Amino acid sequence: MPALVSRLDPRSAAFAANAARMHERLAEVRALEAKVVAESASKAEKFAARGQLLPRERVARLLDRGSDFLELSPLAGLGMHDDDGRKSVLGGGSIVGIGSVAGRRVLVTASDSAVKGGTVAPMGLKKALRAQELARENKLPLVALVESGGANLMYQAEIFVDGGRSFANQARLSAAGIPQIAVVHGSSTAGGAYLPGLSDYVVLVRGRSSIYLAGPPLVKAAIGEDATDEELGGAELHAQVTGLGEYLAEDDAHAIELTRELLARLPWDTVSALPPAPEPLYPAEELMGVVPADERTPYDVREVLARLVDGSEFLEFKAGYAPDTVCGHARLMGHDVGLVGNNGPIQPAGSTKAAQFMQLCDQSGTPLVFLQNTTGYMVGREAERAGAIKHGSKMIQAVANVRVPKFTVVLGGSYGAGNYGMCGRGFDPRFIFAWPSARTAVMGGAQAAQVMDLLNRQKLERLGLPADEAALAAMSDALRRRLDAESTALFGTARLWDDGIVDPRDTRRVLGLCLSIAEEAGRRQLRPNSYGVARF
Repeated sequence: MPALVSRLDPRSAAFAANAARMHERLAEVRALEAKVVAESASKAEKFAARGQLLPRERVARLLDRGSDFLELSPLAGLGMHDDDGRKSVLGGGSIVGIGSVAGRRVLVTASDSAVKGGTVAPMGLKKALRAQELARENKLPLVALVESGGANLMYQAEIFVDGGRSFANQARLSAAGIPQIAVVHGSSTAGGAYLPGLSDYVVLVRGRSSIYLAGPPLVKAAIGEDATDEELGGAELHAQVTGLGEYLAEDDAHAIELTRELLARLPWDTVSALPPAPEPLYPAEELMGVVPADERTPYDVREVLARLVDGSEFLEFKAGYAPDTVCGHARLMGHDVGLVGNNGPIQPAGSTKAAQFMQLCDQSGTPLVFLQNTTGYMVGREAERAGAIKHGSKMIQAVANVRVPKFTVVLGGSYGAGNYGMCGRGFDPRFIFAWPSARTAVMGGAQAAQVMDLLNRQKLERLGLPADEAALAAMSDALRRRLDAESTALFGTARLWDDGIVDPRDTRRVLGLCLSIAEEAGRRQLRPNSYGVARF
C-alpha cells in the first residue's frame, strides 16, 4: 500500500500560527474540564467525614490499574440550566466512560454526588441515555455507581417524560443479555429507585444506601406515618427483607471490591490486545498545526491521514475523480478501515464517489471513519444541473443504511447537509468526536448574515421603503455573532452533538480504542430472552 507524502512544513510561520490557535482552543477545553473535576473534589472533606469515597475515586478504584478509560461527554450541559459555563461547570452531573474492570470492557456511569447531590438535569439525562445506547450497540456490561437525589425538580418538565426512556432501556438491555450492575453508594430515591430495581445485580452499602419511592417527609405528609430512612429503604432492609439487593458491603471501597469480583466471575470475554501496528511516518504533534487558524483557509485532509493511519499508508479510491472528496482504505491501530474526508464542498461527483465507496465497505464489512471538514454540498447553477440533490441523496442514503460501524471526527467545518452526508450525530455513528477547531451549523455566521441582509433589502424594496443602513448592519452583525457562537465545538459538545472534544494528538489512540470496542462487540454472542431478569 503506498505511503502518503506530506507537504506540510512544520517550520513555517503558517504552521506556527495554526498550532498556536489550536493550543489556545484546546487549553480552553481542558480548563473547563478541570473545573468539573475541581467542583467535585472540593467536597472531599465532607465525603471523608461520612466515610465515603468521592465519585471519581470510586471510578478509579473500579477500573483496572493502568488501563485506558475513555471518558465521554465531560462537558455535557455546559452553559445550560445550573451550569453557568464559567465558575460552576458541572459536566452533566455524572461521569460516563468505557474502561476495563477485572479484564472486561465495561460501560461505567457514576453519579457525581459531590455536585448538587447528583441530581439529574436535562442534559445529564441525555448523557445517561447516550451511555445506555453505547452499552447496547457495543454489547458492554453497564456498571452504575449510584448516589443521586433524583431528577432536578426545577427542570421536571424537561426530564419527566424522557426519563421513562432510561427505565425502558434498562429492561431492554437485560432482555438483550447485557448485564447491569448498580452499586448504591447513597440515595437512590423516588423515580431513581427504579434504577437499582431494574438492574440485574445490586450492591448495597451498609448505613449509606437509601432506596425508596417516598422519603420520610413525603410519607408523613401522604399517610401520616413516621418512618426513618433505614426503615423505608436502608441497605439491611433491602438485603434481608425485600431482596432488592444481592450483596451488602461495609463501605464504598468494599462495594467496589465486590463489583470487581462479580464481573470477574461472569463468563464475559476479556479485553482484546491491540494488534501490532506500525506508527505513522509523521509525528502526531504536527496535527496541532494542520487545521488553519482561519477556518476559511483550505487544507488537505491527507495531511491528517498521514498522521493517523498505520505507516501513513493509504490506498486512495478513485484518486483522480472528484478530488474534493477523499476516500480510501488504510489500517488504523491494526484495524482495516475505509476513510472518507473532505477537501472542500461536496460536489455531485463527490457524492456518488462517496456513496459507492461506502457501499463497497459495507459489502466487505470494513468499518468507516469520516473526517469532516466541509462547507456542505455545492450550490449554484452548475451544481444543480449536475444533479446535486439527486446525487447528494444517494450519499445520504448510503451513510444512513450501511451496516458496518461508523466513526466520525469533526476536524473543522461541518456545515449544512454536509453534516448529514458525512455521518453527523443524526446518522448514528458508533462514536463521534470533535477537535477544538470544529464548527457545526446550517451555515457560517457571515454567510447567514449576508443572506438575511439580502432578504431584508428585497423586502424593503418590495414595500417601497428606504434601507436604513445602520439598522441593517446591526441586524446582520447580531445574527453573525449569534450563529458563530452557536457553531463552536464547546457549544456542540454541551448538547451532546459529539461524545467529547479530543486533543488532535490523541485522535489515533481514541479511534483505535473505539475500533477495538466495536470489533469485540461484533464477535460477542449474547444470550437474549424475551423479558430480562426480574427479582422474585
